[in-house]
Amino acid sequence: MDPRAAHTQELLRAAIVSLAAARPITDITVKDIIERAGVNRSSFYQHYESREELLASALEQLETDMARADEPVVITDLTRPPSELVRFMHHFAEHADLYRGVFGPSGSALVVARVRARILALVRAGILLSPENRRLTDLPVDIEAAGTSGALLGVIEAWLAQDPLPSPEVAAEWMWGFLTREQRR
Repeated sequence: MDPRAAHTQELLRAAIVSLAAARPITDITVKDIIERAGVNRSSFYQHYESREELLASALEQLETDMARADEPVVITDLTRPPSELVRFMHHFAEHADLYRGVFGPSGSALVVARVRARILALVRAGILLSPENRRLTDLPVDIEAAGTSGALLGVIEAWLAQDPLPSPEVAAEWMWGFLTREQRR
C-alpha cells in the first residue's frame, strides 16, 4: 500500500476511535471525522464508504494489534483463563467507552457484525490449534467456535455494562468459568 494512503487511513481510524469513544456513531458526521483527522472529504471516501465501515475497520485494526495474530490462543490448562484471554479483556477495558457505544442501542449493526466475525475467526483459529484432548467440547469446530464466540461477546457486553467496571482479570475469570463449566462436571 502507498505510504500516504496508509497514513491517511491511520489518521481516519484514530479520529473515529476518538470520536466514537465520546459519543454514539449516529451522532458523528463525516465532517467531524475529517476535521479530527485533518484530511479532506474526498480522502475519506477514497478509503471508506461510510463512518460505520471506518469504525469497523478501526476496531479490526485495534483487535489485530491486540490479538497478536501470529500467536493464536492455545488452551493448555482448563483451571485458569489463558493469558491471551486476560489480554483480550484488557483491550476491551482500555476501550470500554468505545465498545459500550458499539454494543449499545445507538451502535451500528455493521460494526457489531464485523466485531462478531473477527472474534469468531480468532476463536475458530484457536480451536483448530488446540490438541484434540484439550478441546472444551467434542462439537464440530464451527459449532464450538460459534457458541464460544457468542458466549464471549455476551459476557463482554454484560461486563461493560457494569458500573463500576470490574477488572479485566475478573471478567476473564467469569468468561473462563462459563466456558469451562461442562469440563468441570
